[in-house]
Amino acid sequence: MKPLLSSFSLLLTASAITAADWPQWLGPRRDGSSSEIVAPWKSAPKILWKQPVGEGHAAPVVAGGKVFLFTKLANQDNEQVEAFDAVTGKRVWKQTCRRGPFKGLFGNGPRGTPAVDDGKIYTFGITGVLTCLSAADGGRLWEIDTLKQYKAANLFFGVSCSPLVDGNRVFVNVGGKGASIVALDKTSGKEAWKALDDKASYASPIAMGRDDARMLVFLTGKGLVGIAPDDGDVAWQFPFQDAINESSTTPVLVGDLLVGSSITLGSVGLKLDGGKVKKQWLNPDLNCYFSTPVTVGTDNVYLITGSLLSKQAMLHCVDAATGKKRWTRKNKVGTYHATLLRTGDNKMLLLEEAGNLVLFDPNPKEYRELARAKICGNTWAHPALSNGRLYVRDAKELVCVELK
Repeated sequence: MKPLLSSFSLLLTASAITAADWPQWLGPRRDGSSSEIVAPWKSAPKILWKQPVGEGHAAPVVAGGKVFLFTKLANQDNEQVEAFDAVTGKRVWKQTCRRGPFKGLFGNGPRGTPAVDDGKIYTFGITGVLTCLSAADGGRLWEIDTLKQYKAANLFFGVSCSPLVDGNRVFVNVGGKGASIVALDKTSGKEAWKALDDKASYASPIAMGRDDARMLVFLTGKGLVGIAPDDGDVAWQFPFQDAINESSTTPVLVGDLLVGSSITLGSVGLKLDGGKVKKQWLNPDLNCYFSTPVTVGTDNVYLITGSLLSKQAMLHCVDAATGKKRWTRKNKVGTYHATLLRTGDNKMLLLEEAGNLVLFDPNPKEYRELARAKICGNTWAHPALSNGRLYVRDAKELVCVELK
């Protein structure tokens, strides 16, 4: 693999995606950001439509005028994808996806968010079944039971990785011996390569860099890994194994700094230099549970900490260069979790665990709230912002909210 270029900006991975789409985990750039501007609201945003949905924590995605949601079918060991018209909420199609038996804490529905790319939708179910469907009509194109094929054990809370589509391949963290990370041809499902022996984590990967410097970053069960997408060549590894094996946070890029987080280790800032990484800081107090940080510029990172023991999810502004807290919001944002989304004018949307949507100004000196409204019930799913509409799911419904 050639040395990394100086630019580490995340690139859009799907060729047929418009600027308004939210086609994958954390949006078009896979970093929790949108180009859309959301003005502070004076009265509660209008609920345009709702649809009842099955169990799961997978986030909605939006592409080609449709909203896709991945859920568990009631009283069955099956999952399903439903496609809804993004404007009217009318269901366009539904398709069943195979899965094995699973019963765990905090729900039995899928956790990994689908990815839509080039007219196809890819789902990674809670028992490790990777499925490719036609986004137009839900037709099944291929399906692989990755845990069975690669002899990997399921995680305590179930498979949670959101698949990453980059170029002609789809990438997932399987966790098998010699097959921790697996790359598959996105058209046929045929294996392209597999690498490492690390067990899987609950985290999802990102892609960064351009051309020959393109690199995937995974947080596996053992730590952070930089790996070439074309052949699986491992560029670097940084040990970062959570003591209770519950790492769930997607790695985040801040300029040429990579931020990773876990429950028991806190957060780490890794300096990217050539094809190597060097620890710049480690802050054990920044223990993200399963919320992913979001950046504003290259100076500040906004993140939510939490744990099973504290039952206090808190919002912080953190100096990206040092890992030190600039401020912490006084009131908690949830028991365990909340989600962040950066708008096109560098404001921040916060969806609290209880279903309160908050718009705040990410001022590094203080927390300044601009608007607040209750839009749904309790949720751990990340919202999707597309064409002035916010799509979010709670335990019972998929909700479309108008944001102007």
